Amino acid sequence: MTETLFILFLALVLDRLVGDPDRLWRRVPHPVVLFGRAIGLMDRLFNDKRLSADTKRFNGAAGIAVLLAASIFLGFVLHRLFAPLGIVGALIEVAIVAVFLAQKSLHDHVRAVSAGLRQGGLDGGRRAVSMIVGRDPATLDEPAVCRAGIESLAENFSDGVVAPAFWYALFGLPGLFAYKMLNTADSMIGHKNTKYLDFGWASARLDDLANWPAARLSILFIAAGACAAKGRAAARLSIGTALRDAGLHRSPNSGWPEAAMAGALGIGLAGPRIYGGARVDEPMMNASGRTVATLADIDLSLRIFSLACAALAASVLLAALLSALL
Repeated sequence: MTETLFILFLALVLDRLVGDPDRLWRRVPHPVVLFGRAIGLMDRLFNDKRLSADTKRFNGAAGIAVLLAASIFLGFVLHRLFAPLGIVGALIEVAIVAVFLAQKSLHDHVRAVSAGLRQGGLDGGRRAVSMIVGRDPATLDEPAVCRAGIESLAENFSDGVVAPAFWYALFGLPGLFAYKMLNTADSMIGHKNTKYLDFGWASARLDDLANWPAARLSILFIAAGACAAKGRAAARLSIGTALRDAGLHRSPNSGWPEAAMAGALGIGLAGPRIYGGARVDEPMMNASGRTVATLADIDLSLRIFSLACAALAASVLLAALLSALL
C-alpha cells in the first residue's frame, strides 16, 4: 500500500505538470482509445438491432464483464512485470498511472472556453465548449457557455481525477484499468436511447456504482480548494450546497461535485438545457446564487480546481507517509 500511494502521488504531480503529450498520442493510440476499440467491437458483435431487449441486456452485461476481467488481468500482469525492476519499474508505473489521470488536460480544455470567449466572442466560446459537453452549443448564450464549462470541470474532476486515483489507491493497476474500462464503456454505450438502453444498462449501472465514493469525496477537495481560494465561508457553502442540492441532478453522482462548485462560486448550475435537440428540465442547484455566470467565474473555478487537485495530491502524500511510519 505504501509504494502504491507514493506512486500515485508522483503520478498526480506528473499529470498536473505534463498532462497528455499530444505529440505522443498522434503517433501511438492512447490506452483509453484502445479500451474504446474493444468496447466498439463488443458493440458491433453483440448489439444487433434485431435482438430482443433481454438478449441485448444479457449481451451487454456479459460483454462488460469480460472486458473488466481482461483489464484487471492486464493490470495484474503489468504490475508483476514491473515489480522486479525496482525503481525503474516504479517509475514506469508512475507514467502509466499519470496517463489515466486528467488534471492538466481538463484544466486546459476549460481554460480554452475562457480563452475562446475572450478572443472569439460567443462563437469562440461555443466552439471551445462543444469539445467538452454534449449539449447543443447553438442554444447557449455566454452565461450558459460559462456554466457548461464550469459544470464539466466539476463533474470531470470527480470521474477523471478522483475516481481513477481512488481505485488505483485501493487496487493498483488492476483497479485503475478496470475503472477506466468501465468509465469508457459508460461514455460510449451507457446512453438511454433506443440503441443502448438495454445493451448499455449494465455498464451504466456499474459506472454509477464505481463513481459513488469518488463523487462524495470530491466535495471535500473542492471545498479545500474553495477555502484556499476564497476562505472558510466558501468552503462551508461548498459542502452545504452539495449536501442539500446534489440529489437535484439527474445523475446519482455528478450532482455532488457540481453542487459543491456552485456553492463555492456562489452561482446556480445545471437547470434546463438542450441535448441533441431535446430539452432536459432539471432544477437549478444553488438556486439562490447568481443566475448569470461570467468569465471571472470560469477563471475562479479553474483556480479552485487546481487547488482541489493539490489537496488531493497532499492527501495521498500524507497517507503514504503515515503508511510508511505505521
